[in-house]
Amino acid sequence: MNANPAQFEAIGTRLGFRVVEQTPDRVRLLWRGPRFPAFLCLGIALLLLFISVPIVEAIRIRGFVGPAGSLWYFPLMNLILFGIAFFLLTQRRTIEIDPGAGLLSLRRQSLYRSVGFAAAGSEIAGVTLGIDRVYSGFALGGSTAAERFPVPALRLELSSGENLLLDRGSARKLTELGRIISEGIAKPLAIDPELQTDARTVSQLGAGTEVV
Repeated sequence: MNANPAQFEAIGTRLGFRVVEQTPDRVRLLWRGPRFPAFLCLGIALLLLFISVPIVEAIRIRGFVGPAGSLWYFPLMNLILFGIAFFLLTQRRTIEIDPGAGLLSLRRQSLYRSVGFAAAGSEIAGVTLGIDRVYSGFALGGSTAAERFPVPALRLELSSGENLLLDRGSARKLTELGRIISEGIAKPLAIDPELQTDARTVSQLGAGTEVV
């Protein structure tokens, strides 16, 4: 069963798919979770082990009545950081295209769920490179006003009128990615006029590209 397109939305300003397989019979693109924050959490958690392990050992021997009992939150912080790192490392998105059948499938996976969406040629109207307005990371953290910023976004337009987020990032990379996807499903790639200048810097966009 297809997931709701809204389940593929993202709060971040960029994802960053890369092509892992491109043949006449199959195109496969992959995005792995945010690596930098994942490894940052993992590194901090490993460093905290030098503090947490002696605390756990002291609590095991003397219980919470000893001096180490008041530092119980260090091992807890360790567990939380390891959990966050593991969750981020398990996140991934894949896009698979069958050019022969004009079929596109998108899968989103994480630690606790996996959802998929597939659409055949008749269900797809085209691919659009436009602009999303998303919150900055500082606004999401609550340190600034909730401001939205324009970010290039690549979306799959469905015949039903809905759209599905494929990727966010730089206009140049998204144009090239959009060209690969539009050629794979034999549908036009429409580019927002505001991104037209960046899109023109990509060589050989393909005959299916149009500016709207």
